[in-house]
Amino acid sequence: MVGACEVNCLPARTFRVRLTQFFTMTERTESLHPNGRIVGRRVRNRLSLLPVSIRDLALEDIPAVFELGQKLFTPEKLPTLYRGWDEDEVLQLYTSTRETCLVGAAGERIVGFALGRIMEKPRSAWKYGWLLWLGVDRTVKRHGVATRLLRQLTSRFIEREARIMLVDTDEHNRQALAFFRKHGFGQEVRHVYLSQNLDTHPEALARKEEEARED
Repeated sequence: MVGACEVNCLPARTFRVRLTQFFTMTERTESLHPNGRIVGRRVRNRLSLLPVSIRDLALEDIPAVFELGQKLFTPEKLPTLYRGWDEDEVLQLYTSTRETCLVGAAGERIVGFALGRIMEKPRSAWKYGWLLWLGVDRTVKRHGVATRLLRQLTSRFIEREARIMLVDTDEHNRQALAFFRKHGFGQEVRHVYLSQNLDTHPEALARKEEEARED
């Protein structure tokens, strides 16, 4: 994430929702021994060679952003984030706070996103900028995309007179914690999530018994 980066806005396209499978483009490089024999092959991701532009989230980007989030926020690695991530969440943020929703695009492909919102408290002069979701495709990791998204969103919050920026993540997400600490976030407060299995709730059991009797 780089601060004060130039935002390269792509021209508007006709709205078309696309739910497609994305295939990684690769190019193969080979090393030659002096005798002409190939001694090694290396596959490079061509996405990492494409320039990544940071721009506003567009309506037609929503399926791609959701698909990327599905790949990143898995139930095995990040169960808390997995439970909160769905397509309606992206759509609601787009319709309500699109000015603080950004994407990173490599060519026609979405390779990152930063979704946030401004939060105001009644009878308070303070405004908060809340970074709700940040994700970057693994194929372009360590290319500064996350840094650029964070800094662009930070600038958006400052322009809208936010005084504090908030972010939260799973306490076991060490990469994310290290990233945010590196970029000046601190004053960590642990938040505990609790859950209850409603399948075993007396009301749910009574309902199942009633449905069984009706059958």
